[in-house]
Amino acid sequence: MNNPSPTAVVTGASTGIGHACTAKLVAEGWHVFAGVRKQADADRLKEEFGATVTPLTMEVTDMASMQGAADTVRAALKGVKLKGLVNNAGIAVAGPMLTLPIEEFQHQLDVNVTGVVRATQAFGPLLGADESLSGEPGRIVMMSSVAGEMGGPFLGPYSASKHAVEGLSKSLRREMMLFGIEVIVLGPGAVATPIWSKSDEVDITPYEGSAYYKALTRLRNYMSKSGPEGFPPSVIADRAFRALSEDKPRFRYAIVPQRFTNWSLPRMLPERMVNNILAKRLGLTRREH
Repeated sequence: MNNPSPTAVVTGASTGIGHACTAKLVAEGWHVFAGVRKQADADRLKEEFGATVTPLTMEVTDMASMQGAADTVRAALKGVKLKGLVNNAGIAVAGPMLTLPIEEFQHQLDVNVTGVVRATQAFGPLLGADESLSGEPGRIVMMSSVAGEMGGPFLGPYSASKHAVEGLSKSLRREMMLFGIEVIVLGPGAVATPIWSKSDEVDITPYEGSAYYKALTRLRNYMSKSGPEGFPPSVIADRAFRALSEDKPRFRYAIVPQRFTNWSLPRMLPERMVNNILAKRLGLTRREH
């Protein structure tokens, strides 16, 4: 890489929001180090974007993998600071908390929370914590969710991971002030991405004999509909670019379709009322015996 373009690392860049962030940054003249898990995705991004993207094969659950990717970026930057890190890689695990296999819960947190820490530790020095590098400090964009502020039934693992990202970001933001590194949280609502678009394929048969089965079916049907009707990933990518480039970005952005109904109103109403509305919608009202 021999040009002075601003540079960013985007994790989870193969599809969805990560791919859209990559496309937006490239369109704005940035060079993107695009984190992917599979060589086929690396080849596809290289074919799509050419020299403006350097694919990085990485696994956010493996610190050695993340450090290896960071070493590759450091060598490419030749002593210059990285401009941005978009911590986007994530998965969504769903199921009733009472019976969800604990291994699935642990995997959810390993990817969405500890994976963010691994990425931040690997690339944080390049953003400016290594003060031997030249240039202005970079920024970190944390991809949270509306679930980071509101919990949803059967989305406990995902909600827990995004609540953790919110708290982690606040702590990290204050620590990174020492180096002038900003930390900005994006909290999208429904987005038309593969993380939810295949929700109708989620196997809920293990819960077929459970008291939760009918409610799970209703939630799955709702997610199958609301996901494709959400914002296109490009909307989130536009905000990520602004978070990386504006002089004084806000600390958190809620990017929620039908904002009043899906964001403002639930935060204004008493929580017990919101709980009751959700319970009636999904069939989670107390059963009579």
